[in-house]
Amino acid sequence: MDIDFSGWTTNTQLQAWIKEQAQLCKPDKIHLCDGSKKEFDETAQLMCQSGAFVALNPDKRPGSFWCHSDPSDVARVEDRTFICCKNEIDSGPTNHWRDPEEMKAHMLQLFNGCMQGRTMYVIPFCMGPIGSELSLLGVQITDSPYVVCNMRIMTRMGEKALKLLDKGAPYIPCMHSVGVPLKPNDKDSSWPCREDEKWIVHLPEERAIWSFGSGYGGNALLGKKCLALRIASAQARDEGWLAEHMLIVGITNPEGVKRYFCAAFPSACGKTNLAMLKPTVPGWKIETVGDDIAWMRIGKDGRLYAINPESGYFGVAPGTSWDSNPSAMETLSKNAIYTNVALTDDKDVWWEGMTPEPPAHLTDWKGGDWTPSSSEKASHPNARFTVSAYQCPVLDPAMDEVEGVPISGIIFGGRRASTVPLVFEARDWEHGTFIGASVSSEKTAAAAGKVGELRHDPFAMLPFCGYNMGDYFGHWLKMGKKSDKMPRIFHVNWFGKDKDGNFLWPGFGENIRVLEWMFNRIEGTAEAKETPIGLVPTSLDLQNLDVDTDALFEIDKEAWLKEVKSIREYFAIFGDRLPEGIKKQLDILEANLK
Repeated sequence: MDIDFSGWTTNTQLQAWIKEQAQLCKPDKIHLCDGSKKEFDETAQLMCQSGAFVALNPDKRPGSFWCHSDPSDVARVEDRTFICCKNEIDSGPTNHWRDPEEMKAHMLQLFNGCMQGRTMYVIPFCMGPIGSELSLLGVQITDSPYVVCNMRIMTRMGEKALKLLDKGAPYIPCMHSVGVPLKPNDKDSSWPCREDEKWIVHLPEERAIWSFGSGYGGNALLGKKCLALRIASAQARDEGWLAEHMLIVGITNPEGVKRYFCAAFPSACGKTNLAMLKPTVPGWKIETVGDDIAWMRIGKDGRLYAINPESGYFGVAPGTSWDSNPSAMETLSKNAIYTNVALTDDKDVWWEGMTPEPPAHLTDWKGGDWTPSSSEKASHPNARFTVSAYQCPVLDPAMDEVEGVPISGIIFGGRRASTVPLVFEARDWEHGTFIGASVSSEKTAAAAGKVGELRHDPFAMLPFCGYNMGDYFGHWLKMGKKSDKMPRIFHVNWFGKDKDGNFLWPGFGENIRVLEWMFNRIEGTAEAKETPIGLVPTSLDLQNLDVDTDALFEIDKEAWLKEVKSIREYFAIFGDRLPEGIKKQLDILEANLK
């Protein structure tokens, strides 16, 4: 198949790779993407014609679309996600491993003829601000128009990335197919995927990605978790930087002093809400650099600088409302793609938690009729929105800063009903690394498995670390030795409950009170006291809040000793790859409690 690259790229190595993949996948047509609005509109129109997209009411949500996936393709498939290093030990006990050569042979078999009857789209994209030394380039080949539309929102896609590729800049090759070839008279599904055969494959040593059988965002938008975390984390280890599952937020106090923070929480634990927080305390301002991923390098001045490699938000819709996250709701007023939420009769969208009362009738996320008396939810719990970050009313002006923003504080957290207090601070970087390594959280709907079950999720990176997690802890410890200007580290838990199951803390906008204490700790103006687990506030502003302070900051020694036992058992899986610094901190915690 002849491909006309004129006016697209002069990079002969890239051209050869595309030709090779076209011969393998055997598509009917090839479309070289330019990332333009015209291309997006035409692709979205194509999806409306096929029934895959429904255009939403232009008076209510201009430029927006609704779609629903196959019920077998609604979340990341962690059990089908592989890290293929030459040596199994380098993949580590928390990842699924296959031999890279065997896996490549298997993928070549799957991809052979997989795009018959379809269009092969070639997507050049940049993760991070164009021209930043912290950014990385990728080229994704896909047969999914849904991916094309979402990648335009989520990455800096098209012409500017192509200019860098023309100069011979390195890129990460990303192969994706829904895995459903079409014979001449086959009727296509509105969401083609393979219920039985999904493979999300990473080759960190080669810096390459292969994804087959799924159209869902976390498995199919390969710039996101696959490149920006799994491949980038391995590259970051090799090159001495950090690729993290973290939001980035700018916080300005009433005196006009601004500090930047990163925060790591497992999916669906309030990251987007914190990234766009609307403070309840007058004079404080929050601005969003990113809501999901941070790439951080030590700058010339010894401080840690972060960029958001993404240009959009692929957020969980259920629970997002004008009460919980007004900035997100404003961001979502136009030009958004909604996946697996409910559709109203007047072509708007609705999801659980959006309004106190649901509409009288909806089309549910499976495409069926729904009323408030229906036994199932109208939206899938992991229903998503894709929307440009540039529509966010609290977007930080430094979002495209090529140097990144200087990070003063790092926050870890999870969803814990008991044991873990509202907030505490690490004594130093090594202790902070241990706190990150020992994060555990109740499971949510963003990953397959039993919701509510407690799982260890170090640094909120469990599903995203592209190499042995014991080595990853070691990499964090090494980073701390590179500079004496590293950020302060904190841990929060917004989800503590009393014995009746009620939340101890109001959360949302009130979380600014906790951020204020952290901010003032960095400024040297807030007090804390030593406890066996770290430093807790003695000067948190709780004015006009009716909360049980004792319950919020209780350190139950018996519960914590059980926690130590659980952490010790978990850390045992890393064997001799568990760094000495982490073992030492666990011993200190146990000794403090006893």
